[in-house]
Amino acid sequence: MRAPSLFTPPPNMTDTMRHERRHMLARTGLAWLVMMQVMMLAFPGYLRHGARSSDAQQSLEQAIILMNWLSLILCVPLVLYCAWPVWGGAWRSLSQRRIGMDVPVALGILAAFVPSVIATWRDVGEVYFDSVSMFVAFLLTARFLEACARQAVSGQPHEGQDTELLRSADRLAFWFVCIQILLAVLVGLYWWQVQPGQAVAVTVALLVMSCPCALSMSVPAALAARHTVRLRAGADGVRDPAALDRAMRRIARQNLHGSLAWHLLMTPLAACGWVQPWVAAITMLLSSLAVAANAWRLTRPAAADAAGQAGVRPAGAVPG
Repeated sequence: MRAPSLFTPPPNMTDTMRHERRHMLARTGLAWLVMMQVMMLAFPGYLRHGARSSDAQQSLEQAIILMNWLSLILCVPLVLYCAWPVWGGAWRSLSQRRIGMDVPVALGILAAFVPSVIATWRDVGEVYFDSVSMFVAFLLTARFLEACARQAVSGQPHEGQDTELLRSADRLAFWFVCIQILLAVLVGLYWWQVQPGQAVAVTVALLVMSCPCALSMSVPAALAARHTVRLRAGADGVRDPAALDRAMRRIARQNLHGSLAWHLLMTPLAACGWVQPWVAAITMLLSSLAVAANAWRLTRPAAADAAGQAGVRPAGAVPG
């Protein structure tokens, strides 16, 4: 029997949870397919400022126009279907007069997609379809990991300290989002006055980095890792549950502080115009993957044994 992993479907998985996971996986897969195609179509645009003859430059410009229209066509289902949960979440938050975590994501997508559509229609200005596709694909990947982690511990009793950790992470993510949105607006207005051509790129980069995916999954990933260790222990149980709980809380705090430090490091660089939107999307994904990898460390046999696990063998090990 395969040993449980950090994101193994829970045994008490309901039809609703299964339906949610299936649809998230479908949206994520489609987003990655669109992203790969759009990235290939965006390649001629990367060559626009190179030195070449006038005839070659004219041919390149015509190719860029065609590629921009194809990218627009591909990004329409990406924005309308793949990012549909973002629009729903943002609308629910705004209808309740609060700033949810989907609000900055929706603003980031709109801030990159709408100017790109206008630039494609007018054939003037920069387009950011590659950034839009990367942002949505990486965002959905991070949220799929977060959803799997939350489902893994759904229905499990949480201690008071676990609940407080979850609440602390939610509060931190909320204030982080509020500050990042305000910062994106102020910095965007500054760049609009100083160098209008860079205003959109800087604003989009800041809005992309305002997505608190890593912060949101910091505690659920650690809880899922602890749950995995308990499942692997089986009937033998955990030798020292208190040590395992302490290790879980240490991992959760590492995730929270590490992801926050990463954002604080990258935000000034983005505000200075040194981080392109597509780079911001990559950093968002990397921070989420780092959180998942750090939580996974708790499930390794050596780490689990140090945390107090007894009678657990690595996956595939043969009993002696």
